[in-house]
Amino acid sequence: MKELKVATSSLRLISHRENRSKGNIGEILAVRYLKKNGFSILERNFSPKTNFQGGEIDIIAEKGGMTHFIEVKMRSSADFGYGRESVTARKQKTIRRLAERYLVSRGIYQTASCCFDVIEINGTYANHTIELFENCF
Repeated sequence: MKELKVATSSLRLISHRENRSKGNIGEILAVRYLKKNGFSILERNFSPKTNFQGGEIDIIAEKGGMTHFIEVKMRSSADFGYGRESVTARKQKTIRRLAERYLVSRGIYQTASCCFDVIEINGTYANHTIELFENCF
């Protein structure tokens, strides 16, 4: 029997692609949920392009004059914890920093009302639950 050798970097690349694909599905479901609940979508996957340390905001939406910066977390099961639990202090700091850049770039830093939310999606594309945690950090 022939032994199959796969480089660890290849496995990481496959894993990254699978996670990115799951993230895209989660964001599609989240956008659909938000629109159904009266939100206007302003941006998806916001990331400043110049001289920045990295990161992105999954969804920026508006409802009732409030700008919502939303992190989307999708899990097929809660075996490894809830999605909302994976929004660490470091991730929150990154999102806040990106939100500031967004508000400054739009000229609304001084006047905008905003909050930071998490959308948690549990299950699969065909069979899932969605929960919105508003103003949670």
